[in-house]
Amino acid sequence: MTMTHRSRWLALLVLCLGDLMIVLDTTIVNVALPSIRSDLGFSETSLAWVVNAYVLTFGGFLLLGGRLGDLYGQRRLFLLGIALFTAASLACGIASSQAFLIGARAVQGVGGAVVGVVALSLTMTLFTEPAERAKAMGVIGFVAAGGGSIGVLLGGVLTDLLDWHWIFLVNLPVGAVVVLLSVALLPEDGGQAAVGRLDVAGAVTVTTASMLAVYAIVGGNDAGWTSARTLGLLAVAGALLAAFLAIESRTVAPLVPLGLFRRRNLATANVVGVLWAAAMFAWFFLSALYLQLVLGYSPLEVGLAFLPANLIMAAFSVGLSARLVLRFGIKPPLVVGLSVAALGLLLFARAPVDGTFVVDVLPSMLLLGLGAGTAFNPVLLAAMSDVDPSDAGLASGVVNTAFMMGGALGLAVLASLAASRTDALAGAGDDPLAALVAGYHVAFLVGAVFAAGAAVVGGLLLRTGSPVGAADEHAPVAAPAAETACL
Repeated sequence: MTMTHRSRWLALLVLCLGDLMIVLDTTIVNVALPSIRSDLGFSETSLAWVVNAYVLTFGGFLLLGGRLGDLYGQRRLFLLGIALFTAASLACGIASSQAFLIGARAVQGVGGAVVGVVALSLTMTLFTEPAERAKAMGVIGFVAAGGGSIGVLLGGVLTDLLDWHWIFLVNLPVGAVVVLLSVALLPEDGGQAAVGRLDVAGAVTVTTASMLAVYAIVGGNDAGWTSARTLGLLAVAGALLAAFLAIESRTVAPLVPLGLFRRRNLATANVVGVLWAAAMFAWFFLSALYLQLVLGYSPLEVGLAFLPANLIMAAFSVGLSARLVLRFGIKPPLVVGLSVAALGLLLFARAPVDGTFVVDVLPSMLLLGLGAGTAFNPVLLAAMSDVDPSDAGLASGVVNTAFMMGGALGLAVLASLAASRTDALAGAGDDPLAALVAGYHVAFLVGAVFAAGAAVVGGLLLRTGSPVGAADEHAPVAAPAAETACL
């Protein structure tokens, strides 16, 4: 189907609306977590599953969603993903128990993964001329980064004025509009089902392995890190991961061709992405709890507290970070950005019980927004800089999966560390609020170590070749899933 210049940009608008739903859902939930915890009776560690259930299925189905789009048609999969995400949002909105909410969040993650990765593939298909493609990817990147700011504000407003259920129900009218516009504006494509095979075994094994590993880590504090349950779950997860590698090495059409990881910059970007996402998820999750449970902020005030960081992140992700890469290459902006973010987390690790916004919150938020906005695009460009054009989409999916899985695992580890420290101090007779803050301090400190480690890995292992060619040819400068993972 031949599309005019105008119809391509109208189609991009539809894709941006779909991506906006996914980004909003990520940040809007963070603001409402304390209200969800209070209403449904979550513990501090089990509350992480409201995030993890979504993140794990999102990360687990990114690669599979892209492959399904190739086989059965990207437009068809985009519509399916939006419909599934919208239906799961309704289920979340009417949830009255922990299990129901977590299950609905897992289904949301599947729909979100399909929407995110297929929207990126469709954009690459719609815009083939390098300059137009770069411009289109910049628009999607702006929506992904700027949507985080809308999410924290909207989450605060809805939770304050109505209740937390409405952070999910707000997706219903948006989803209906996106479905109608998709039918009218997105081009038909038949897919390649007749010539391709679906690696179901690979998708099932790697997703199950990730879920079991995070479940073991989240429950490690309660069950004991050396208990039979924890060690048994980790052993099963390891066996499933080994099975996944064996499947990928033998199957005709692997979900992830293992030879791709021999590309040095792609492999390094994945390690950096895991460490960086672990630090970023801890920031959003734990700082929202600190602001509400320690400083007594309302959900709306939490949203406003995050606004400066999100605005800076959006501004740098869209244009300024790209200019820095063009001027200095991949490595310096990445190392500086991650180091600045590590400093922001270190400042949070000293936030007191009686902290104030201007002195104890705002400086950390500004540094984290600046660091994240500077580092996002270099990480993605690093992944793409030595990948053949035919592998660009797969490489983008791989690095986005690393972001999502790193975030889930990091959040599980840091939430457990915080709870363990808090329980130990409370058991020793410390003031409960002081013990809670001390637990957050440990988690922020370890998060800072993750971010600093990502900077060191990037600085030591990344090749210094210019990414400009990759940026111009493939333009995966702001992949939505990676932006979503960290907002």
